[in-house]
Amino acid sequence: MNAKQLKWVYLFILSLIWGSSFILIKKGLVGLSALQVGSLRIIFAALFLLLIGFRSLAKIQRIQWKYIAITSVLGTFLPAYLFAIAETEIDSSTTGILNSLTPLITLVLGVLVFGIMAQRRQIIGVFIGLIGSGLLVFSGAMNHPDQNYYYTLLVLIACFCYALNVNLIKKYLSDLNSLSITTGNFTILVVPASIVLLTTNFSEVVDVAEVQHSLFFILILGIVGTGIANIIFFKLIQMSSPVFATSVTYLIPIVACFWGFFDGELLSPYQLLGALVVLLGVFLSARK
Repeated sequence: MNAKQLKWVYLFILSLIWGSSFILIKKGLVGLSALQVGSLRIIFAALFLLLIGFRSLAKIQRIQWKYIAITSVLGTFLPAYLFAIAETEIDSSTTGILNSLTPLITLVLGVLVFGIMAQRRQIIGVFIGLIGSGLLVFSGAMNHPDQNYYYTLLVLIACFCYALNVNLIKKYLSDLNSLSITTGNFTILVVPASIVLLTTNFSEVVDVAEVQHSLFFILILGIVGTGIANIIFFKLIQMSSPVFATSVTYLIPIVACFWGFFDGELLSPYQLLGALVVLLGVFLSARK
């Protein structure tokens, strides 16, 4: 399989994994607090990555550790907590929908800050995808007027972090393999995440059956939805472009809405229409 085909395979796999992450966060919040979900997600991912990628840390040069630290905070630490807190007030499908704003922010930052050239078709594709996302968001807001949509600001902040993160990786860490980047990120984060977890009452409630049930979902989220997914994502950034890599967030809402539907979250015809428009945006933004 050539690189052109492989990048689409990676995009599809990531959409399934990350699209399922929001329902896993929701299930984790049944027995855990938002801070506990964010911390445990990072800790589980860190333990898994250190197990399979500890030797890859030797490939990271001293000068690169600065960017490893920055990308760990922007790409993992802050979003892990922001998404968990946001889902205490808004549906998992709505969170996944808003996450699709990342490519637009990535493109703007890439052009304005990092000097990355964007073709007209890419820009058109991003805006078409944004229109589709808007349809999804509007429909979700109409169906759930009782939700606190101020919490969507947390998702937007996380999107900005993601956008800045992928541009930094493309510019400063392109020569480093994805396993080294991911393992380096979580090696740095395991200590602060553990400190945050210790500030909660986790040790007091860990024996509760409901908490242990939630831990199972966060374990999957940490290993698959965070550890393995980040390895694939960083590889995708290196073999394509930041805009194409973050186009995964256009497909995520479709998967997130699918799981949300089965968990009792309403999926309207307008959301289905928005999903089709989103796919059109992905196609246009990814073409050269």
